[in-house]
Amino acid sequence: MPLFLAFLLVPIIEIALFIQVGGLIGLWPTLGIVILTAVLGTWLVRTQGQLALGQLRGSFERLSDPTEPLAHGAMILLAGALLLTPGFFTDAFGFLLLVPGFRTRAFAYLRSKVTVASFQMGSDPRHSARPRPADSRGDVIDGDYKEVTPRPRRDDPSGWVEGPK
Repeated sequence: MPLFLAFLLVPIIEIALFIQVGGLIGLWPTLGIVILTAVLGTWLVRTQGQLALGQLRGSFERLSDPTEPLAHGAMILLAGALLLTPGFFTDAFGFLLLVPGFRTRAFAYLRSKVTVASFQMGSDPRHSARPRPADSRGDVIDGDYKEVTPRPRRDDPSGWVEGPK
């Protein structure tokens, strides 16, 4: 039901805001603002996404919990979708999700609502002592082949280069 309300209310709010802002500043400035926020949002999403990807790589290198960088990346992705959606209401939430402090607080709130049953990094230690099958050691390569007969060579030049003399 909350999702249905969001799909119902967000377009109504966007239409109302377009009518109000368009009435105040006119059609072309309103469209210019919508296009400008999409371009600016795309640039911000790209830079914030690169930072989040760097944080994710760092958490993998340190073998620490990657949950927070993954959540930041998901929120940046959502921000990009909201900023590319035309409208002032969605742009406001999109820009809000690009603020790192807001994302940190949103992640803390979501973390308090979710219970993690277990978390494990790397392979399961119970399975590491088992020998691998012979074909997974890398000495057997499975593949298909197709025999190709070479084309007969032409002795006459193609016209592009000078032929043999």
